[in-house]
Amino acid sequence: MVVSRFDVLLIKLDPTVGHEIKKTRPCVVISPDEINHSHSGVLLVAPLTSTSRALPTRVPTHCEGKDGEIALEQIRSIDRQRIIKKISSLDGQTCQKLLQTLQALFS
Repeated sequence: MVVSRFDVLLIKLDPTVGHEIKKTRPCVVISPDEINHSHSGVLLVAPLTSTSRALPTRVPTHCEGKDGEIALEQIRSIDRQRIIKKISSLDGQTCQKLLQTLQALFS
């Protein structure tokens, strides 16, 4: 499967430990396409959640008819074997907000 930045994938996140987001859930690919399109077996993803929290690391989004948030404080490196299927891709406005939030997070 070809995976690109800002794709929303259904990913099996279990097993997890402690406060890590659990379950099989949608996640946004945040790794650059240089990694995504290489022979690397891993991707950087951020899970989506319907639990709203007033955190500066959260980006509002709408996916599969539901409002939610991209939880950038829960970024994970995952093996491609965890991917179940591609769901959709983010819209341009959400992509820009995600990149701005990542820049603020790591600067």
